[in-house]
Amino acid sequence: MIITPDTMKLLFTGFKAVFNDAWAQTPTHAFDIAMKTSSGTSREAYPWLGQFPQLREWVGDRHIKSVETQGFFIDNLKFESTVTVKRESIEDDQYGVFAPMFRNMGRVARLHPDQLVFGLLKNGFNSFCFDGLPFFDEAHPAFDENGAPITASNMQPAPAGYSGPAWFLLDAKQAVKPLIFQERLPYDFQSVVSDTDSRVFLRDEYSYGIRARVNAGFGLWHMAFGSQAPLTFDNYAAARAAMQMLRGDQGGLLGVSPTLLVVPPALEAAGRTLLKASSVSTYDSTNLSIPAVPVTNIWFESADLIVTPFVA
Repeated sequence: MIITPDTMKLLFTGFKAVFNDAWAQTPTHAFDIAMKTSSGTSREAYPWLGQFPQLREWVGDRHIKSVETQGFFIDNLKFESTVTVKRESIEDDQYGVFAPMFRNMGRVARLHPDQLVFGLLKNGFNSFCFDGLPFFDEAHPAFDENGAPITASNMQPAPAGYSGPAWFLLDAKQAVKPLIFQERLPYDFQSVVSDTDSRVFLRDEYSYGIRARVNAGFGLWHMAFGSQAPLTFDNYAAARAAMQMLRGDQGGLLGVSPTLLVVPPALEAAGRTLLKASSVSTYDSTNLSIPAVPVTNIWFESADLIVTPFVA
């Protein structure tokens, strides 16, 4: 190939097409549990977190609620991934061998929101949300049916002696999702291929890379439940019940309805048994000689299942 600005532009177009094709074909789950917000500066404030507008009978004047600043911010972070291609590889028409590399770059970029969002979910037992407590905590500020302050839990601690992986139950159908994916600048495929660039001149190589300014943060803890206990039918039922009984600041039920179970690969079999098996086997633990009896699984398809290594 004779290297000219036009041929390098065509080559970049081809590499970007490979990148975009891999991006489009890579499945992602980040936006199943995170709402995407646009950012116009280095950080964004979310003063409305924790506010639950609810209807009341109109008697007398309106009850006007102000949106108080909770002091919760998400700072945008900058991310990059860069590779180089030697000039002689282009001159010798070897650019085709780089297609798998750019395909993998597209896949990695597409999965990066999953890495941020589910990584944050995994760390929710130790990372703080808008109320100043860990996202998963046993004593979040809450309210009873009369609007009086109480505390509420959105987690199951591990029983004594248990150290298995955590699992998560989420309501992902509300307008405000459990997590936030904040985008200042989207993932952009870029190149440095001009002969006047110092790196090209000194090293005789071209650079291709990805640049983005994004980050993830916690939304409403009420929409998520984290368990460090075994994934059993009883623990799953207790998590669902706890979520559905959460109330807003006027004492009204929030209408939380768990829709997603998120598990690491180690709990995939348990998750599939819980949600995908129409019947399960039961047995008499006092007499193991009695054959197991299949019974209807009452939790069949009660939620969707996401299996991701990013919470492992």
